[in-house]
Amino acid sequence: MKKLVVATSNAGKLKEMEKHLSDFGVELALKPPEFDVEETGVTFGENARLKASQTAKTLGEWSIADDSGLEVMALNGQPGIYSARYGKTDQERIARLLRELAPFEDRSAQFVCAIAVSNPQGEIVIETEGVCLGQILTEIQGEGGFGYDPVFYVPEVGQTFAQMPSELKQKLSHRGKAFANLQPLLKSLIESEGK
Repeated sequence: MKKLVVATSNAGKLKEMEKHLSDFGVELALKPPEFDVEETGVTFGENARLKASQTAKTLGEWSIADDSGLEVMALNGQPGIYSARYGKTDQERIARLLRELAPFEDRSAQFVCAIAVSNPQGEIVIETEGVCLGQILTEIQGEGGFGYDPVFYVPEVGQTFAQMPSELKQKLSHRGKAFANLQPLLKSLIESEGK
């Protein structure tokens, strides 16, 4: 396995994956922008599997995909798989979340990231997940990050994702944990492919 197609057209996501997978000697490439996979799954895992499998089959290449989002307990797990579609901009998404959460005392939440790797035949050969537990604040704190980062507070370090240095966020985040779980599995897969 020399190359992994990342099932996204988002160059930022590609860069983030490169950080996590830089030690593996595998070239990461974006999927062609004209090829899109409809995310019809009802969980992050289903959507990651769909994207990885369909991208791999269509291109005849190894593929990796992730799907992630925010689950808020008082809102029955919403926005969940609709995290990116909860509003048109980050500000709109945060405003809607704070408005809907206003009547509730329970502000517990978690970020979830599911990752799937598919072989060129479209068979899922690796799946991992990472979860970061936290709480939703009543107002924005911090300048960094994106999405819900300024209102997602991690009690164990006393900061929001938007306040953390990027190395700390990378280690504690749902995506960081999912990639930490992925690395030994990917390493053994690459070694077995090389034999």
